[in-house]
Amino acid sequence: MRISFVGGGTDLPSFYTRYPGRVISTAIDKFMHVVINRTPFVDKISARYDVSEVVSHPRDLKHSRIREALLDLDITKGIQIASFPMIPAKTGLGSSSTFSVAMIKGLYAFQGKRIDKYAVAEAAARLEIKLVGEPIGKQDQYAASFGGLNVFQFNPDHSVEVRPILLGYKNRLALEDHLLVFFTGITRDASSVLSEQNNNIEVKFESLKKMSDSVLDFEGRLMKGDLRGLGQMLHEGWMIKKTLASNISNKVIDDLYDVGMNTGAWGGKVLGAGGGGCVMFLVSPEKRKAVLAELVKLAQKNNLIEAKEVPIRFAQSGAEILHDSSILT
Repeated sequence: MRISFVGGGTDLPSFYTRYPGRVISTAIDKFMHVVINRTPFVDKISARYDVSEVVSHPRDLKHSRIREALLDLDITKGIQIASFPMIPAKTGLGSSSTFSVAMIKGLYAFQGKRIDKYAVAEAAARLEIKLVGEPIGKQDQYAASFGGLNVFQFNPDHSVEVRPILLGYKNRLALEDHLLVFFTGITRDASSVLSEQNNNIEVKFESLKKMSDSVLDFEGRLMKGDLRGLGQMLHEGWMIKKTLASNISNKVIDDLYDVGMNTGAWGGKVLGAGGGGCVMFLVSPEKRKAVLAELVKLAQKNNLIEAKEVPIRFAQSGAEILHDSSILT
């Protein structure tokens, strides 16, 4: 899965077909495991996630991503697909697209085909945006496929440039140690948030241009280790992002954010489309415990029983096949 820093929302085609969209994000050590099993003696299609489905044809599946992927790849019998996420869906960490990337890579292996990182990301984006009809962008699919810390640029011709950020070990460790990710306990459907944002592209176009251009400044400060400056940029980006749609924030999220800032954080944002999920802060290690304590206290006051810190470290690898039984070793 991933956390994004700045530029989120500029990966929507309604924006980047008119002006290059940019996002800077990193993969994190929270994973989605997808198991695909061939069942030569059973012609059924089995899908196991929060619930279990067994059908005679993929068109009868309720899980839209599995259904459309199987239909598109003409896999109509003799397969089991199961997903095992470390983090639940709708938390703003890109779990839905991470699942799509892992499944696509696995299904290609199931058919004995090789597929590179670009092709996996594009296939997953096509699955979600075109086949399923989600009003989402392409950053999460690329983050899951490539892994690591990257700047993604989404060009008007629909091409995507991936530029890895070769951050020194000390700067990377310092950034990790200053990040605090807190799950609000509020889950939300990103589609509802992004639908309104898509509709507001025209009136918010200049704001989105600023968000896209800010990625280059953020990268420069990151390479210099200017963590306070990064915090300020996160804050400024969040203030802009809140104006893009009415449901990106709400009173509880605003209160949690204000508590974090008032207790000593340098800046922050809500991860993902908004409306819930995780809030992230850049905060000095000396103030970390105080900020976390105030967040927990406010969450308890609002009866957010699932709210908690999500400890993270950066992950370098993207989607990988961990085991393929069709390959003899």
